[in-house]
Amino acid sequence: MSLGEFDLIAKYFVRPAGQGPRRAVVGNGDDCAVLAPAAGMQLAVSTDALVEGRHFLSTVDPARLGHKALAVNLSDLAACGARPLGFTLALTLPRVDEAWLAGFARGLLDLADEHDCELVGGDTTAGPLAIGVTVLGEVPVGGVLLRSGARPGDELWVSGHPGEARLALEAFRGTLHPSLPAEAFDATRLAMECPQPRVALGLGLRGLATAAIDVSDGLLGDLGHILRRSGVSADVFADALPLSRWLAARPRHEQLDCILAGGDDYELVFTAPPERHAEVLALGAQLGLVLSRIGSVGHRDGSAPRLRLWEGAAPLANRWVSFDHFRQPSPSTPAPNPGEAP
Repeated sequence: MSLGEFDLIAKYFVRPAGQGPRRAVVGNGDDCAVLAPAAGMQLAVSTDALVEGRHFLSTVDPARLGHKALAVNLSDLAACGARPLGFTLALTLPRVDEAWLAGFARGLLDLADEHDCELVGGDTTAGPLAIGVTVLGEVPVGGVLLRSGARPGDELWVSGHPGEARLALEAFRGTLHPSLPAEAFDATRLAMECPQPRVALGLGLRGLATAAIDVSDGLLGDLGHILRRSGVSADVFADALPLSRWLAARPRHEQLDCILAGGDDYELVFTAPPERHAEVLALGAQLGLVLSRIGSVGHRDGSAPRLRLWEGAAPLANRWVSFDHFRQPSPSTPAPNPGEAP
């Protein structure tokens, strides 16, 4: 006999006493969770939904999917400089598959434990596979990082090596020529399916960065949100974009496509005053994380924010757009045999 709804929750998503973080005053099992932020703190809240075929492939390892479901929300907290407190999970399942549930719960709760973020409630229902997570964090009053704080003269930075997730996706789609070697495919697939939220970086950027956003829909598109909200322009230097080992081996057009418009990276793009340059580099060294200065912020030129691309001293036509769920086909369209390495 398959598990019922409440048995499923109790078996896979209710932690035994003494296991996992305990931040909530009232946690999983009541009609509402109750959390109490520390004195001088404000709540930061973010929600994301993941839908099979749109955000992830049907062949993804369930533990990696559980990890990613929470990671994309923790990434939003990181962009705001918020420390995770707890989260809720809304899980829609086509059927009860206990092997799948065990893997999914393990990936989800392992990442939750890593960031001291407690599962405090949610819902389960039957239907096409979809995952909704709402995460709650805390940030000091007046200390939140926003998209609207960039100032002319600021330096423009990005963390890590964006573009690997898109490279893996194109490998799944079968569009890469030459194809990826097996080692490169495994590494970039891990980046796509198991992103690392930059929570520690976000906390370190409080009081240092002037604006921040996480890269979910493409570096240029997400940077555009900062420019519009801050009322500024920017120059991005393509030759300063960080290249991972795997992207460095690809043709230049693939490098730019993946880094500038790839999305699904969950790295942070942020701005900081030039006099804080050394502090930004020191923070990256402390965290063991590559932080790259990729451009600068300027005044608004005309009625709309302007974003100029440069390759060396020459202007580069901006042909890249960020992903839009209602204007583009799914980014997760699999190749004919998505379970096989290209």
